[in-house]
Amino acid sequence: MNIEMIRAAAERLRGRARETPMLSSPFLDAAAGRRVLVKAECLQETGSFKFRGAWSALSALDPEVRARGVIAFSSGNHAQGVARAAALSGVSAVIVMPRDAPALKIANTRALGAEVVLYDRASEDRDALGAALAEERGLTLIKPFDNPQVIAGQGTAGLEIATQAAALGVTKADVLVPCGGGGLTSGIALALAADAPGLRVRPAEPQGFDDVKRSLAAGEIRRNERLTGSIQDAIITPQPGDLTFPILKAHCGPGLSVSDDEALQAMAAALVRLKIGVEPGGAAALAAALFRADEIEGDAVIVVASGGNADPEMLAEALTRFGSGV
Repeated sequence: MNIEMIRAAAERLRGRARETPMLSSPFLDAAAGRRVLVKAECLQETGSFKFRGAWSALSALDPEVRARGVIAFSSGNHAQGVARAAALSGVSAVIVMPRDAPALKIANTRALGAEVVLYDRASEDRDALGAALAEERGLTLIKPFDNPQVIAGQGTAGLEIATQAAALGVTKADVLVPCGGGGLTSGIALALAADAPGLRVRPAEPQGFDDVKRSLAAGEIRRNERLTGSIQDAIITPQPGDLTFPILKAHCGPGLSVSDDEALQAMAAALVRLKIGVEPGGAAALAAALFRADEIEGDAVIVVASGGNADPEMLAEALTRFGSGV
């Protein structure tokens, strides 16, 4: 993995992915005690950053290989990204999704033209299931984070952050990124190391599922003991990726973790103050900026709102947590 791959992915994404805005609110600044800049990837094609990596990976395949179709496993956002990228490419897609994924994500993935295969997150191995289907049907597996071209595609968000932050006069800050397996976090970290070395990436995860935070502290990969039990489902993975962790270890600062209630409060703040809908996992970084301010350095913090595919009921629940302090 290197910056040249990210720049090449950016060229392939030109005209396909959206350059998402960097948003701000004086109310969020006051609540966080510093300037808060929110990179709204929830406004990306399919509602999350995942379209970047999906299109990067599919567009990099040999045309004959791509024509045979692709397969992916995902709790929803990677699923939709691959489904949309496959549809735009005119090829078939099979998506392996956990049964407890939000209903909206499952429905959207089917609506985008993909075949959905459901599995039990607690008792079945999605990697093994995906690999078996890929071999059986001759499909190319597009992993959600441990794929060089996926990482390169996600890294294009980092190129945009570097440019947007500089335009806003921010050259030194922590960049908080919701983190599951580390594809987005590692891609952004690589991009910023090249284009904005004063911006330090820090992973944000759910409490109780902070494998990346613990892995960074230990200097080696640590696993989550369980894979269910948080509404921040989009960023729950067994452990950091074999490809992503060395990048995280080389370029990231200490991890942060937030509770589900804090994620809901951050969702409400994003909706009321920024007018954007963010899902629980996608709100983890904003929650860290608001509720872990004493663990963050500098006069400004950059936050990635990584996804916005929340069920209406979840958004309604979040709004009940809105407080006047935010």
